[in-house]
Amino acid sequence: MATEIEAWSTGPQNDGVFSLEQKQDEEDSEDLNELEVNGNWTPQEKALHEARLKAKAKRRLRKTSSRDSTRDSLSDSVSGEPSTDPHSPKAKAAVNDRKSRTGKGRGLPKKGGAGGKGVWGAAGMVYELEEPDTDDPNYDEAAQGDTVYATVVPELDERELEKTINPIVQEYFEHGDTKEMLLKELNLGHHKFEFSSLAVSLSLEGKASHRELTSRLLSDLSGKVLSETDMSRAFDKMLKELPDLILDTPDAPQMLGQFIARAIADHAIPMSFLDCYKGKVDCDHARAALDRAAVLLSMKREIMRLDNVWGVGGGQRPVKHLIKEMNLLLKEYLVSGELSEAEHCLRDLEVPHFHHELVYEAVVMVLESTGDTALQMMVKLLKVFWQTGLITLDQMNRGFQRVYDELPEISLDVPHAQSIMETFVDLCHQEQVITKQLRDSCPTRGRKRFVSEGDGGLVKS
Repeated sequence: MATEIEAWSTGPQNDGVFSLEQKQDEEDSEDLNELEVNGNWTPQEKALHEARLKAKAKRRLRKTSSRDSTRDSLSDSVSGEPSTDPHSPKAKAAVNDRKSRTGKGRGLPKKGGAGGKGVWGAAGMVYELEEPDTDDPNYDEAAQGDTVYATVVPELDERELEKTINPIVQEYFEHGDTKEMLLKELNLGHHKFEFSSLAVSLSLEGKASHRELTSRLLSDLSGKVLSETDMSRAFDKMLKELPDLILDTPDAPQMLGQFIARAIADHAIPMSFLDCYKGKVDCDHARAALDRAAVLLSMKREIMRLDNVWGVGGGQRPVKHLIKEMNLLLKEYLVSGELSEAEHCLRDLEVPHFHHELVYEAVVMVLESTGDTALQMMVKLLKVFWQTGLITLDQMNRGFQRVYDELPEISLDVPHAQSIMETFVDLCHQEQVITKQLRDSCPTRGRKRFVSEGDGGLVKS
């Protein structure tokens, strides 16, 4: 019943609206007909005529849109579906929908979904290469063609060169791998030859293993990164700087001569390098370096042995060779008594993990020697090595423990080895060379007192 009343009440209202609009249209049409009949068109009448036509078109559009909305509402009421709540998520989504609600568009999103702040285009869009516009005022016809793009690294100047190369060389001394050198990423420019001179200068202040690594580095870089001309310029600069280098490294002339000889043997610099300086050198230090290189190269088959001109690195030396070097070191010390020379020789071996062998050989020499001279000198030597930290506690303990384990075998060749060992251990403990625990672990031999022959040679209990 309520539905019938609502429909009845709605009908007349709509009919009333439509009848008013129809009356206005009829009146407008009658006025237009009168104007057409009279045929008199004043400007005011003409403007009025156009305004009436626009108003008539708006009324017709409003009429059709209201009919469509009424039809949609009736269809929804007939179907029985409830109207959407304006506060529901579905209604909010409809409000925020980017589709056109005027009915003029096709219902598609703006710019195909590629619009919005910070958006350069739709997802997956690939921009093609744009051809230069000839009408562009910045168009340069000469610049067009095959354009090549490359990363440009600025050239290093003299101030930045040393700061950049020194860390690279120091890191190379740690890993020793020439393939990890980053010279190709640096733009050395016309200062390229100074890399060799800086590397040699740093190795002169380092160890023998550093000089060996530097010689290998120059050999590997020759022909790839550095040319023979660059190498020759580097050694020529080093010869001129010898008076300054000798202040920090007194043996710089001899070492530089060995570098030159090794570079010639590795074909890093030409054989004619030495001939260029004959009769043209005034500096005594440079002359000494060139003479050293000439002597090494002139010795029979010495050019084939220049690979070991700096010796073999500590970790690469055979164990027998290291034992032989340590025996020579101890024998020379017993003859000369120079502690500083013995310390220098031990450091040059560069085998801190093998120093227990030196302790072992020193103790065995004391056991095999005659007199107290060797005993006192070895205690003094071990004390200096211990105080300077050259021999660590672990290496000292391992060396003495090895002698303890082999003492029965040593006693076969040296009958008094047990008593000498006890005296030596007590003296080392007094000089604080070894710990009390190590002294107490020294093996002792129990003495058995035999009775006279009248007792039948029996051991007295």
